[in-house]
Amino acid sequence: MAVKIRLTRKGTKKKPFYRIVAADAEAPRDGRFLENLGTYDPMVDPAAISLKEDRVNYWLSQGAKPTTTVQSILKKQGSQPSPA
Repeated sequence: MAVKIRLTRKGTKKKPFYRIVAADAEAPRDGRFLENLGTYDPMVDPAAISLKEDRVNYWLSQGAKPTTTVQSILKKQGSQPSPA
């Protein structure tokens, strides 16, 4: 099972709010996920990001691949480990 770290959309129309989750790569965007890893709110200035850094690092060590958007969020937070 390939695992991705990606965003799921919550909130209302024109007011998005995202959860950062670890999910099976074949699961739908807002469907089943394995674990909730944090939140991302782009509607405030600056964007509010909260992460469970220990769990993010765990999933990355297990081979989970972050999407490009999540990778940029992790880079902003400084949670992206150096590539091996």
